[in-house]
Amino acid sequence: MLGLMQNHPLLISSLIEHAERHHGDGAIVSRRVEGDVHHTDWTTVAKRSRQVANALDAQGVGFSDRVATIAWNGYRHLELYFGVSGSGRVLHTLNPRLHPQQLAWIINHAEDSVVCFDTTFTPLVAAVHAKCPTVKLWVAMCDADKLPADTGIPNLVSYEAWLAAQPSAYTWPQFDENTASSLCYTSGTTGNPKGVLYSHRSTLLHAYAGAMPDALNLSARDAVLPVVPMFHVNAWGIPYCAAAVGCKLVFPGPAMDGKSIYELIESEGVTMAAGVPTVWQMLLGHMQASGLKFSTMTRTVIGGSACPPAMLHTFHDTYGVEVLHAWGMTEMSPLGTVCTLKNKQLAFDDAGRMRVRLKQGRAVYGVDMKIVNPDGQELPWDGKTYGDLLVRGSWIIDHYFKAEGASPLVDGWFPTGDVATIDAEGFMQITDRSKDVIKSGGEWISSIDVENIAMAHPAVAMAACIGMPHPKWDERPIVVVTLKPGTEVTREELLAFYEGRIAKWQIPDDVVFVPAIPLGATGKMQKMSLREQLKDYRLPGV
Repeated sequence: MLGLMQNHPLLISSLIEHAERHHGDGAIVSRRVEGDVHHTDWTTVAKRSRQVANALDAQGVGFSDRVATIAWNGYRHLELYFGVSGSGRVLHTLNPRLHPQQLAWIINHAEDSVVCFDTTFTPLVAAVHAKCPTVKLWVAMCDADKLPADTGIPNLVSYEAWLAAQPSAYTWPQFDENTASSLCYTSGTTGNPKGVLYSHRSTLLHAYAGAMPDALNLSARDAVLPVVPMFHVNAWGIPYCAAAVGCKLVFPGPAMDGKSIYELIESEGVTMAAGVPTVWQMLLGHMQASGLKFSTMTRTVIGGSACPPAMLHTFHDTYGVEVLHAWGMTEMSPLGTVCTLKNKQLAFDDAGRMRVRLKQGRAVYGVDMKIVNPDGQELPWDGKTYGDLLVRGSWIIDHYFKAEGASPLVDGWFPTGDVATIDAEGFMQITDRSKDVIKSGGEWISSIDVENIAMAHPAVAMAACIGMPHPKWDERPIVVVTLKPGTEVTREELLAFYEGRIAKWQIPDDVVFVPAIPLGATGKMQKMSLREQLKDYRLPGV
């Protein structure tokens, strides 16, 4: 027997229709590449999204064809989010921080037919366009009178002229909710990047879950600043959550430095911001140097990599901002866990609550997880036993794009590549990436633990722990650090800082000072590059 309910497919177009109908005057604020701050609202975004759909129809872009973006967070990018996917095409967000050769490979692999780009990236597009034969139209996201000249890019049009030629009336098509909606490629730390193809259904379920109180806790009362790029896993799904709840959106554009982010938070009354730790390091550094405080921001979501305890303490103790530690992956849309305290944990003392907050959190409904040993046997949730973390759920990958039938799943579970513990309350904590964990004398050392202690030292700006070959112990840890401007610390002082904070055998064997730690396209530390950089390094006494 089937239920007797209406059967409306879960489609991205329904999100923008809802936002327009119920939150039409909700503000969308964007700092633009032109240098100014642009103001619009959900009604206008919905209207211009329909113009995007009409423009794609006029261009002859087919159903499920890929339309790519190379753009910062801003209102035009938001219009493409809904206009492309809502009309049945696939939005393909490209990471401009990739090498041009890799970017061209991705465009060709995805077979993009249209590429829309912010004018900041004109040199990048000029470098790759000739290598991208599937692209029939290049759209510069600017006013008609700001179209870059003499670029050599064929069929180049301005976004505003492209839209102006189209009517704003459009009927969003209805189709199977399992239809592909958007495409993101993994960072590609080994080999070529892999495409993760989301569906309308997975995207809407993820938006429902992401907005829930125990997840990102978004509502029409919020002003949200997604510092996490819209080219990185759809800005963690925040644009879709925002349309669902009608909150104010504040987009930073290309200005990602601490001063610019702080000014935007204060001028626009931001209540919640989301980003990776490297962005918040710049923000906190600016605030501490200038003696500043927040007047409206009450919480921040930190993901992408583990939040150093020192950063969590600074946000919470100094600025009164609740830190929501979160974890996920491109293959997971990306939301997996958020560290929201349970009712009984609110009664803990400050130290007890902080111990919980340092974990990546508990699974959002829609995600199931487990930890296993190398033989695949499930391990207990005791908060101490660590193993390989596996996940499954309604917005988690089944196959990679064009993977020719090969599935990454193990008995229906996706292996994340993370090593983790899960406690009796279901709170998960990443202890390392499986490829980064240091195996010393038959025991494992968490590089994250070593890094977090270094990051607590007042002179350290960034720290990366990697294993180095040792003839007796197999591997021993070293910590590679960059210092804050105007500070000093010796090797001996930093190693002494570990005493009493970690087991003696887990203390690094050495400290290597470097001017900069290599970061990847999404702001994560690139330990593979760091290992290559230190390939001639030898441990003391070895």
